[in-house]
Amino acid sequence: MTLDVGALRAAFPALDGPTAYFDGPGGTQTPTVVGEAIARTLTGPLSNRGTGSASQRNADAVVRAFRAAYADLLGGVPEGIVHGRSATQLTYDFSRALARTWVVGDNVVVSRLDHDANVRPWVQAAEHRGIEVRWLEVDPATAELDLGPLATTVDDRTRLVAVTGASNLVGTIPPLRTIADRAHAVGALLYVDAVHLTAHRLPDLATLGADLLVCSPYKFFGPHCGVLAGDPALLATIHPDKLLPSTDQVPERFELGTLPYEVLAGATAAVDFLADLPGVEPGAAVGSRRDRLEHTHAAIAEHEAALRDRLESGLAALGDRVVVHSRAADRTPTLFLTFPGRRSADVAQGLLARDVLAPAGSFYAVEPFRALALDDDAGVRVGLAAYTETDEVDRLLDGLAALV
Repeated sequence: MTLDVGALRAAFPALDGPTAYFDGPGGTQTPTVVGEAIARTLTGPLSNRGTGSASQRNADAVVRAFRAAYADLLGGVPEGIVHGRSATQLTYDFSRALARTWVVGDNVVVSRLDHDANVRPWVQAAEHRGIEVRWLEVDPATAELDLGPLATTVDDRTRLVAVTGASNLVGTIPPLRTIADRAHAVGALLYVDAVHLTAHRLPDLATLGADLLVCSPYKFFGPHCGVLAGDPALLATIHPDKLLPSTDQVPERFELGTLPYEVLAGATAAVDFLADLPGVEPGAAVGSRRDRLEHTHAAIAEHEAALRDRLESGLAALGDRVVVHSRAADRTPTLFLTFPGRRSADVAQGLLARDVLAPAGSFYAVEPFRALALDDDAGVRVGLAAYTETDEVDRLLDGLAALV
């Protein structure tokens, strides 16, 4: 299956310029159709949700379409889709609500592979309740989770396991099903940060074994917001703080205040864009939106894998001038690089002078940074995306060769 990258890139105004964008893990560029959906919704007619006027019905339709789209994307049901300002905000909200049921003697398990947004909310909630925090450690040689002690780390007093679907720093994809099976065997919940995973793999709640899963549409061509998916029956058992007159219905009980209808419309447009991705022949997958998403994601994965192979071959040719910390057997096309004897910030600035955007930093990955023994100079993160071209990879490699 082939992806016509030129046809895909034509949908993105920002790509009609000299810059090669390798900063997708921090947020992709946005296609015209997403911006148009936001503008069309915002300029209305639009009112608060209701049935009495066209403007009210428009708002209600936007919310329903959003829930249906993200149920298709994440393998859930519309009644289990929650909108949030960000994945971080959603995780904090759910950590506080879930922690109300924890008692001294319980424990929660977090991982050294995660973005801090799926670590600190749980650690802080555990501290407030006076319960133990346990850790799934990272093997620095492979950048993979060490699951040898899983059976003892997750025990019958574990209330929740929080783990990434894919590392935003080094791309590692941990064996979520294995972790889910252990968590469920002792009655614990599995909370998955799928922010980075969803940009490269099509999630499915049941297959992953996730009880609650969050993602961020702006990582896959959408606007800045967060989405949580879960079983409505589970959501019905979770009681957040809310205003007295606001509804207690699921999923609305978790969405505080008036929803940003225009953002929801843009997020829906991003899913539809992915389902009918320019540059991918429809083939046999012309059925449901989920079927089409599976078809286009297969094309994206094939394209990104070929780019990653080309990039890694080029990096290998640079020898010990570049250290590649992305080593896991199963991982996304995201590489974290350091440069012995060179400041990463200088390398990133030198690339930018060549119109290649691959930023330096630690990218909120506090625990992976410590586990991999990386120093304060951070490193350069290179993220490949569906719209990345082969010649852009070559430009990146040429720039690195000149700089290091």
